[in-house]
Amino acid sequence: MATYGPHKLTRDKGLMSRMYLTMFLMGILYAAFVLILWSSGVGIIFVGIIAGVILAIQYFMSEKLVLRSTGAREVTREQEPELYAMVERLAETAGLPMPKLAIIDSPVPNAFATGRNPQHALVVVTTGIRQRLTDRELNAVLAHELAHVTNRDMRMMAIASFFVTVASFLMQMFMWRMMFGGMFGGHRGNQGGAIMGIFLVTILVYFIGSILMKSLSRYREFGADHGGAELTGDPGALASALEKISGSLARIPSDDLRKLSTANAFMIIPALRGDRMGKLLSTHPAVEDRVARLRAMEREMPTFLR
Repeated sequence: MATYGPHKLTRDKGLMSRMYLTMFLMGILYAAFVLILWSSGVGIIFVGIIAGVILAIQYFMSEKLVLRSTGAREVTREQEPELYAMVERLAETAGLPMPKLAIIDSPVPNAFATGRNPQHALVVVTTGIRQRLTDRELNAVLAHELAHVTNRDMRMMAIASFFVTVASFLMQMFMWRMMFGGMFGGHRGNQGGAIMGIFLVTILVYFIGSILMKSLSRYREFGADHGGAELTGDPGALASALEKISGSLARIPSDDLRKLSTANAFMIIPALRGDRMGKLLSTHPAVEDRVARLRAMEREMPTFLR
């Protein structure tokens, strides 16, 4: 059992097991990768520092970067009293400090949360989602976003993406080195084969690491669905909201979807038309799977709350 403020929430044991297994596999993958690079004489410290700086900027400035890239504007209690009151009630129930609120003037129905911790959280909604959802459904969506804040998902995904970013840098570095010169000591005749071998290992690590990171992201979405539904005690409202949002995206102009593309990884449903990504490479579970879980949770809710 986990306790968030005055509200006790349970954890989906099967989901948590898969999440921990994914993190364990990522740890093994990256430990092996570091050992291979180290034994091959590759100086990964410099690359790690660069990747760390980039991720640190994204992590500590996530709110400002999201506001700038999406055109979101912060709002106060006086400007949006109903929305502010809704989020404030949910935050109090979850035992969280009141997050900052922002609105994006867009017909795309969506919402997301970001921030490195509950003290620096930002919840963003579009004008489109407020127009399309009922208050009950919007409340469920906001609870989902606050569950992300409670679960520290921003921190978890930043850590998970570190070595994927390192592998990406190394792939580019190896490619340029193979084109314009060697990077290892020793005889030039052995350099080409050594670089090519490490390059192929890096590609493999990047590919596997990306798949594991996307899997972890999907589990975090399931976890936020679960936590948000418990927070409101109304899984059916979140299921209904997901169905409405998903169905509406197909009718939104492509230009409007592209304007929010930088925040797709954060959104409750990516602002994409159709299934452009395979399941292995998607940051979010299929809407049908999420709705099925929520409907099952709804049927079990009377027992669930005892």
